[in-house]
Amino acid sequence: MLDTSREPAPASAESVPAADPPAEEPRGCLFALSQPPLMIFLTVIGALLLMAALHDLYVL
Repeated sequence: MLDTSREPAPASAESVPAADPPAEEPRGCLFALSQPPLMIFLTVIGALLLMAALHDLYVL
């Protein structure tokens, strides 16, 4: 299982010096959802789905 803790790993006697950690952590899904173009796209899709649902309920 992937260790996602932010604590440093315990040092062992046999450990080889590790490479420098990346300067910046990879960004996850919440960062992607905070982008305005994606939120506009999701709003348009949601509005289209809502209009289709209302059409089915009241017109058909």
